[in-house]
Amino acid sequence: MEEEQAPQCARDNVLRRSEVPDKSTPSVRGYTFEAAGGAGSVEVDYEQLMARMLTTGFQATALGRAIDEVNRMLAWRLSDDPPKEDDTEEQRDPAFRASVRCKIFLGFTSNLMSSGIRETLCFLAKHRLVDVIVTTAGGIEEDIIKCLAPTLLGDFALPGKDLRAKGLNRIGNLLVPNNNYCQFEDWVLPVLDRCLDEQKTQGVVWTPSKLIDRLGETINNEESVLYWAHKNGIPVFCPAITDGSLGDMLYFHSFKSPGLLVDLVQDVRRMDNEAVHAAPRRTGVIILGGGLPKHHICNANMMRNGADYAVYINTANEFDGSDSGARPDEAVSWGKIRVEASAVKVHCDATIAFPLLVAETFARHVQREQAKQKQEK
Repeated sequence: MEEEQAPQCARDNVLRRSEVPDKSTPSVRGYTFEAAGGAGSVEVDYEQLMARMLTTGFQATALGRAIDEVNRMLAWRLSDDPPKEDDTEEQRDPAFRASVRCKIFLGFTSNLMSSGIRETLCFLAKHRLVDVIVTTAGGIEEDIIKCLAPTLLGDFALPGKDLRAKGLNRIGNLLVPNNNYCQFEDWVLPVLDRCLDEQKTQGVVWTPSKLIDRLGETINNEESVLYWAHKNGIPVFCPAITDGSLGDMLYFHSFKSPGLLVDLVQDVRRMDNEAVHAAPRRTGVIILGGGLPKHHICNANMMRNGADYAVYINTANEFDGSDSGARPDEAVSWGKIRVEASAVKVHCDATIAFPLLVAETFARHVQREQAKQKQEK
């Protein structure tokens, strides 16, 4: 009896021949835990573990690409680019070109200041690793409040009704006792009094960034992001400064001592100029979360035809048309990120991804700089 054959059409479709991939295409390969110490030995090499993210696939690969993108920001020097015809004499000087670095904009939402990411942000500000910061009102007040009283760990499932009765405010699985905001009021109202007095007697025109700088100066606490931003001359922008507890305090202060004015127009001009006048520097953006900080940074970079480098870390999707969920390619269409940029979005909770990214980028950069300084001594 003749052997029955599988239908040729089925074989043609199931066993279709592949095109030979380009030799430069990497193979998927994760970290092998037993490889470092030989057969049967387990000795974790964290540097290799992080290096293998790039070829692990899914969001691990996105994180690996984000690490590479930030390292490109840190490595770039003007000397990497050929001089332009309209460069000044100074800009043609090799020593000057070797000293010019990428200007880095950092944006983050307030929940990250409420979380333990505050310590990571503090590291960046302390070592002056970023040049411009944009956040929401909560990102300002929570930094100050944590200097006055701690935020506590809770649970996502704690009933709101019970928490309200106890005066506990929930941020995800974090808890902020309402007493913390009472302490914030006691601390910040005298600061606002002094600002109003300087406005009246010295003609000081307050802007959100000037007010934030004053808060960082006044808190005088090395655990504060705003303290280090003040000390290192890093401007912190918050165009929605009234949308939070700080806004509540400005509201209460307007009854107690009316007259304090905060000029938003001066700040949008200052923020946009941070991008417009960045040249001859390149610009890079690192944005944690979405919403206002994401758009404010990208919109400023649109004024210069886009950022040269970009990393987004958030969990929002693009299918509702929100700016929060928009991928970098949408920003390219607006001229907010340059066409030739290799921008990356990591679809991940920033409390997981960002410390790992900083460990493999900014922290290593600081270690290299410190080692270099020791050798020069």
